[in-house]
Amino acid sequence: MPELPEVEVVRQSLHKKIKQKKVKKVIIRNRNLRFKIPLNLKSFLKKQTIIKVDRFSKYLILHLSNNSFCIFHLGMSGTIHLIEKNKKNIFTNTSFYSYTSLPKKHNHIEIIFEDLRLVYNDPRRFGFIEIINNPNLLKQRFSKLGPEPFNLKFDLNYVCSFLKDKKKNIKNFLLDQNFVSGIGNIYASEILFLSKINPDLQARLLKKDKCKSIIINSKKILLDAIKKGGSSIRDFKGVSGNSGNFQKEFKVYEREGLNCKRLECRGIIKKKVISNRSTFYCNNCQK
Repeated sequence: MPELPEVEVVRQSLHKKIKQKKVKKVIIRNRNLRFKIPLNLKSFLKKQTIIKVDRFSKYLILHLSNNSFCIFHLGMSGTIHLIEKNKKNIFTNTSFYSYTSLPKKHNHIEIIFEDLRLVYNDPRRFGFIEIINNPNLLKQRFSKLGPEPFNLKFDLNYVCSFLKDKKKNIKNFLLDQNFVSGIGNIYASEILFLSKINPDLQARLLKKDKCKSIIINSKKILLDAIKKGGSSIRDFKGVSGNSGNFQKEFKVYEREGLNCKRLECRGIIKKKVISNRSTFYCNNCQK
């Protein structure tokens, strides 16, 4: 599933390619995503100009010229492809996870511009699209979600107060979008490793210094991942022809049985399942 860095890479690709372009036509081939595609999506988007492409957490936000918005969530397997006219389009994927070029199946929506088309592909159909009529409704849409790690609100006072007296383990809290928005399973394991925190530790037992480490390392890990184009678990390239390379930086994720990368540590990377999610950690320095 694409996490915040992968969605940010999509945002950057889309913003560069479709900003200030006018929608000519919308084709809907299948409305049955996680939530049914709105019946009025075609009329809502037609003739609108894309002012900019924004993001909150794992949501992509198209800002339209009539001060309304279109939200994309990629779910488990959603990808957005850009097909340019009069071009070979070897790499069409706007990010670096899943397939590089446009598949023949599961292309549910097309947004057509003058010189290119945007195609939303989603084999598992857990993604969705929403339309938002004005800025106030957009603000309400995300009001119940926690701040992103980059937000100034994600500070020591907020983290300590939120986790106080909570018995749930810290790994689950990092995945809880009501606590912090945008962190997924891969990056949660990496953040906890860098912070030397056992993923099973009850949140209420975290000292202030460990809460501070989570804040610092959440920013560090996600920013590093964005700079490196996100994590491409397989050897794929995006629409720019570049690869997502953060998987080369993994310290624990998918390294079960290997030695800890900390020079002073003699630990082994272990794998356990927490809330049905694979979790990787060092059995020595994450106690």
